[in-house]
Amino acid sequence: MAEKTPALRTWPVRPVIAGMVVTAMCFVATVLITLNWFSSRSLLIDSAVQTSYYAAHAASEHARRLIEPASATLRTLSFDPLVTAPRQPERLARMRLLAAELIANPLVSAIYVGYADGDFLLIRPLENPQIRQQLQAPESASYLVQAVTRAPQEPPAGAFYFYDANLDLVTQRHQADYQFDPRERSWYQKAQDRASTVLSDPYVFFSTRQVGISLSLLTPASDAVVGLDIALHDLGQDLADLRITPGTELALVDGKGAVIAYSDMPALSDPAQGTPVLRPVDTLPTQALSTLRNIGQDGVPVSYTSEGRAWLGVILPFDALKRTDMRMLLTVPAAELLGGLQHSRTRMILIAGGLILLCLPLGWWAGSRIGQALEHVTAQAKRMSGFDFSRPPAQPTPLREVAELNRVMNHVSDTVEAFLSISQVLGSEPQIEAMLNLVLEKLVRATRCQGGAIYLSQQDQATMTRFAVVGDLNELGPQLHYVDRPKPASLQPGKTGARVQRIEFQLQGRTGEIEGMLVLLYENDREHASPEFHAFAAKLTGMMTVAIETRKLIESQKQLFDAVIRVLADAIDAKSPYTGGHCERVPELAIMLANSLDAETTGPYADFSLTDEERYAFFLAAWLHDCGKITSAEHIVDKPTKLELIYNRIHEIRMRFEVLWRDADIAHLQALLHGEDAAAATVQRDQRHTQLQQDFAFVAACNIGGESLQDEAIARLQQLGATTWWRHFDDSLGLSTDELARLRQHRGPAPELPVAEPLLADKPEHRIPWGAHKPAVERGDPRNTLGFDMQLPAYRQHRGELHNLSIRRGTLTEEDRFAINEHIVHTLDMLKKLPWPRHLARVPDIAANHHERMDGAGYPRRLPGSAMQTTERIMAVADIFEALTAADRPYKPAKTLSESLRIMALMGKDGHIDTELFLYFLHSRVWQDYAAQYLLPAQIDAVDVAAIAGMLRP
Repeated sequence: MAEKTPALRTWPVRPVIAGMVVTAMCFVATVLITLNWFSSRSLLIDSAVQTSYYAAHAASEHARRLIEPASATLRTLSFDPLVTAPRQPERLARMRLLAAELIANPLVSAIYVGYADGDFLLIRPLENPQIRQQLQAPESASYLVQAVTRAPQEPPAGAFYFYDANLDLVTQRHQADYQFDPRERSWYQKAQDRASTVLSDPYVFFSTRQVGISLSLLTPASDAVVGLDIALHDLGQDLADLRITPGTELALVDGKGAVIAYSDMPALSDPAQGTPVLRPVDTLPTQALSTLRNIGQDGVPVSYTSEGRAWLGVILPFDALKRTDMRMLLTVPAAELLGGLQHSRTRMILIAGGLILLCLPLGWWAGSRIGQALEHVTAQAKRMSGFDFSRPPAQPTPLREVAELNRVMNHVSDTVEAFLSISQVLGSEPQIEAMLNLVLEKLVRATRCQGGAIYLSQQDQATMTRFAVVGDLNELGPQLHYVDRPKPASLQPGKTGARVQRIEFQLQGRTGEIEGMLVLLYENDREHASPEFHAFAAKLTGMMTVAIETRKLIESQKQLFDAVIRVLADAIDAKSPYTGGHCERVPELAIMLANSLDAETTGPYADFSLTDEERYAFFLAAWLHDCGKITSAEHIVDKPTKLELIYNRIHEIRMRFEVLWRDADIAHLQALLHGEDAAAATVQRDQRHTQLQQDFAFVAACNIGGESLQDEAIARLQQLGATTWWRHFDDSLGLSTDELARLRQHRGPAPELPVAEPLLADKPEHRIPWGAHKPAVERGDPRNTLGFDMQLPAYRQHRGELHNLSIRRGTLTEEDRFAINEHIVHTLDMLKKLPWPRHLARVPDIAANHHERMDGAGYPRRLPGSAMQTTERIMAVADIFEALTAADRPYKPAKTLSESLRIMALMGKDGHIDTELFLYFLHSRVWQDYAAQYLLPAQIDAVDVAAIAGMLRP
C-alpha cells in the first residue's frame, strides 16, 4: 500500500533562498563551542593525570610504611635467642617478645621461624572471626602458636598452643596432620642465598586466606630463617580513598596481571568462602582495568571504551614492593570526569541556539529545508539514472515545487520497482501460492490501491478459490462464484464503501480460458477513476495470467510424469507375483528413512539434509529403482522350478516316462505272446513301473529346488539321463526360424528315424550363445560407457535338462541369475538415456546403485562404499528390508522383524550394507513404523535392538 507523506504547508522557492545566510551564524557558533569544549576537556584530563600521579605516590608511601618497620623487626629478631633455641620450651619462652612485636606492628599477621632441621614455630593474633572459627579457637584465646618439631626416626609432631591476652596458655592440641616443613617454602629457600631481607611475591596466605607478602631473613647466628607476613588489605583501602570520582577504578597488579590490591577489596573474595584470592585483572567486576592494561603505556593517558562506556585511564609504575613489573592502573569514567564540562557545553549550545532562533528563525528553517529537499530529489534522480529504482525514505519538505516533484518521482520509482520485482518473482518462485502472494503485494503497491485478492478457477470453471490476499477484504469470501459476473466484460467495477471502489479483472489465458480473477480495492479519487489506471492495471494482470498458466502447466506435467512412473512401477509389480508390491513399498520405506535422517540435529547424520529438489529426485529414484525389470523375461523372474521356460518342462519329461511306461507294457505283452511265463513277465513289468514311478518322483523333487542338491543326487540324475527312449517323429518340424537354424548348426543332418534319445538331455541346441545380444557390461568392452563391471556367463541361456536339474541350490542357473541381475543394467541404461534436468541428474545413480556393496563386490559397477552417497545407501537398506519382510512372494515365506534385522546385521558385518546407516535404521525404529503399515501381525515380533546391534561388533 502506498506510503503517505504528512501534509505540510508549502512555500515558493524564491522567497526563502535569502534565508540561507543563517548557516554562517550556525557555523560560527559551532566553532566557538567546539574550541571551548576541547580546551576545557584538555585541562580536565591534565588535572586527572596529575591526581593519578599523586595517588600512585601516596600508595607507594603507604607500602613503604608497611615494609620498612617489618624489615627492622626481622633484623632485631635475627639476633634473638629464639633463633638458636634447640628445644620447644625455650622457644615458647620467647612468645612475649613476639607478641609485643605483633602489637607494635598491627599490619603484621604472623611471625615465624624456620629451623635448619625442619622445626617450625609461628605466632599469629586471633583477631579474624573466620580464622577463629576455622581453627575452633577457645573463646578466651588471643594468640595461636603453631609448632612443628622433628626427631630422628620419628614422624613430625605438630601442635597448636592457644594463649590468652596475657600470654597464659589456654589449651594445647596435638595436630598429627600438621606436618609443615619450612625448608620446602620459597621464603625459606630464597633467604638462604641472601644476606638481606627477602621480599616474596604477593600470594594468598595458607591459613588466613588473605592476600599479602612475606619477609624473611637468614639469621647470622644460625641457619634458621625468621619471617613475617604482612596483609595488603589496608593498601586496597588506600586505593579506595584515592578515587578521583565515585566511579574511579584503581588496582595494583603484577606482571602477570594478578590483582594485588583493588579499590573494592571485597570484590576479590572467593564467592564460596568469602576470602580474598589472587584474581586476574580480567575477572574483576568491570573490564575497564583489563582493557586499560592491554592498550595502555606507562605514564601515557589514554581514552578508550569498555563495556559500552567511555573511560580515561593511565598506567603508573609501582616500585614500593621492590618489584619492577608491578603497575598501578587508574581509570575514570569519562561521564563523571567530564560531566561538568558536558553540562557547560550543553548550556552554551542552548544559549547559542536560542540566540539564533531569536534572531533568524525563519531564515534558518527555510534554508535548511531547501538544501535537504533539493539534495534528496537530486540523489533520487541519480539513483534512477543508475537503474536503481528503489524508493528512498520519505523526506517531508515545505517547498511546493519540490514536494510535488518528490511525489511524482516516488510514484515512478514504485511503479518501475514493482514491474522489476514482479518479473523477478514470476521467473524465480516455483510455488504458485507463494508467487501469487508476492506478485499481488507488489501489484497493490504499484497501483497504489488499498488491497486486493486473486482467485483461481476450479475444475467446474464456475467456482473460484482465493489463493492470495493483501489488505482487509472482509467483504470478499474465500470463494468467488464466477457465474454471477458478465463474461464478456474484461473488468467489473463495483462499490464496497463510500470512499472505496472495487474493480475486477479476468485472468484470461492464451486459449481464451478463464484462469482466475483479480480484485483490487482503491480509493474513489481522480487518479484511480481514470481510464489510464484501468489500462495500466490490465497490462499488469496479463503478466500474471501468463505466469499462472505456465505454473499450472508445469504442475500438471509434473503430476503426469509422477503418474507415469507410478504406472510403470505398478506394471512391474503386476507383471510377476514374485515381486509383489516391491516397487511400491521400497519407495515408502526409503522416504520414511530419508525423512528421519533429515530431521536429525545431532550424531553422524546431523549434516544430512535434503532440499525440495533433492527430495523430489530421491522420490523419483525410489520409484524407478527396478524399472529395468520391465525387460526381464517372465520365465526367469518367475522361475519356480529348474526346468521352467515359458512352461514347466517337467511335463515333457513326464511324457517320456509315460513312453517308458508304455514300453514296459508292450514288453510285457510281447513276452506273453512269445509264450514266456506270465507271472514272471507281470512281476518284471510291475517292477519296471515301480522303478519309473520312483525315478520320476526323484526328478520331480530335484526340479523344485527347495533343498541343496548333493553329489549323490547329481550322479543319479546322470544315470537316469543315460536311459533312452525311441523317438519316431522329426524334431525339426514346427520350429521357428531361429530354432531351426540353431538345431541344424549344432546337430547337422537329421538322424534316421526312429532314433534313441536320452531321457534327460543336455543337447548342443540347448546352449544359446550371446551372438548379437551380448550386453556391454564387461570391463574393457569399448561399448561399456556407463562403467559396468560384471562377468558374463558363457551362454545367453543354457536350457539343458541335466544342467538345470543339477542346480545345487535354488532354481536359477548362472545364466538365469545374470538375466535377473541384468535388470539393474537396464535400469541405469534406460534412466541415463532420459534428458534429466540438472536438479534431477542424480536420479539414475540413486535408482541403480542399490545392489552395490560397501566392500565393492556388488553389481553392476562394483562401486565401493566411498563412491556411494547416503541416498544410495538408503535405497540399499530399504530394498533389502522390504525383500526380507515381503509376505506376497510365492517362492518364500515372509520373515519376522527380528529375523530380517538379524540377517541385515550379518550383511552389514559382511560388508554388504552401510553398518552406520543400518545402526541408525535399527535405533530410530523406522522399521517399526513401516511394519505397522505393511507387515502381517504374525511377522511383528519382539526385537532386541541391543543384541542385534552387538552383532556388528568385531
